[in-house]
Amino acid sequence: MLALQFDWNPITGIDLFGILELHFYSVMWIVAFLLGWQIMKYIFVKEHIKLEYLDPLFLYTVLATMLGARLGHVFFYQSELISEDFFSIFLPFKFKGGVEFTGFQGLASHGAAIGIIIGMYLYRRKYKYKSLMWILDRVVISVASGAVFIRIGNFINSEIIGKVTDSPLGVRFVQDYYSKRQIVGETGIENYKDAYAAVTSNPQFQYLLDAVPVRHAAQLYESFCYIFVFLILWFIYQKTNKGQQSGFLFGLFLVLLWTVRFFVEFVKESQGDEYITMFGLNTGQILSIPFIIIGLYFMFMYKPKPQSK
Repeated sequence: MLALQFDWNPITGIDLFGILELHFYSVMWIVAFLLGWQIMKYIFVKEHIKLEYLDPLFLYTVLATMLGARLGHVFFYQSELISEDFFSIFLPFKFKGGVEFTGFQGLASHGAAIGIIIGMYLYRRKYKYKSLMWILDRVVISVASGAVFIRIGNFINSEIIGKVTDSPLGVRFVQDYYSKRQIVGETGIENYKDAYAAVTSNPQFQYLLDAVPVRHAAQLYESFCYIFVFLILWFIYQKTNKGQQSGFLFGLFLVLLWTVRFFVEFVKESQGDEYITMFGLNTGQILSIPFIIIGLYFMFMYKPKPQSK
C-alpha cells in the first residue's frame, strides 16, 4: 500500500518566447471555460435557443466567475491585501516587495458561486429570452464540469493541499513545502526549476525530500467527486422530468457541490486566515452550509412565478 504514496514536484508551466510562462493552472481554467461553452451550446441547440445569446452568456460567466472568485478570496481569506497590496487584487502581479508576475492566484469557489449568480442576474436583465432560473438550472451543469479541471489545476500548482496524513494515498508536495528562494538556498542551484527537480532526482538532496510531509491530495478528492456531481446533473437534465422542474437542477447543484466541499474540508489545510469559525468548523465549511440550505429550498420548496417578458 505504501507504494501508492508519491512525490509531487512537476513543472507548472512552459516558457513562451523566454518572456512569459504559460501556467498549466491557467490552461485548466481555459479548458473549464471552453468545455462549459460546448455544453451550453449543446443545450441551446437542444432547446432551440438562438446561438446569438451564447457568446454573451460565456462572457458574463467568465467575468463573473473570475471577479467573484478573486474578491471572495480577499474578503474570506486574505483581507489584508486591501491595505497592503491593493492592486494585486485585480492584476496578475504582486507589488509588495517588488513587482512579480504571479498570475491570478487566490481564488475562492464560494466567491465564484456568488459572482456567477449575480452575473446571471445581470445577463438576464439584458437578454430576456428565458427566465433567470432557466439559465441557472443549465449553467450549473457547465460549472460542475469546470470545477473538475479547476481542482486539477490546483493540484498541478501544489495549492489547496491536504493535511498531513499517514494514509497510503498520501502525496509529498515539494513545491509547497519549499519556496523558490528557499529551495535555491538549500540546494545551491541558481535556477529554481532545476533546484526543485534536483530534490526528487538527485540522491544528494534526499534529506530535503525526506523533510517534506505526506499529505492528503485534497484537490484530487474534490475533483473526483465533482465528476459525479456533473454526471448526476447531466443525467437528470437529459433523462428525467426533474430536469425541467424550475430551480431543481440549480438546487441540486448547490447541495451536491457544497456537501462535497464541506466534507473535503476536514482533510484540507486552511487557505488563509480563518475569519469565520464556529463549532469546530472552518471558514470553507461555514460558508458551504448556507449554499446547501438554499439548494434544498430550490429543490423542494421553490415555486416559480409566472415568467415576465
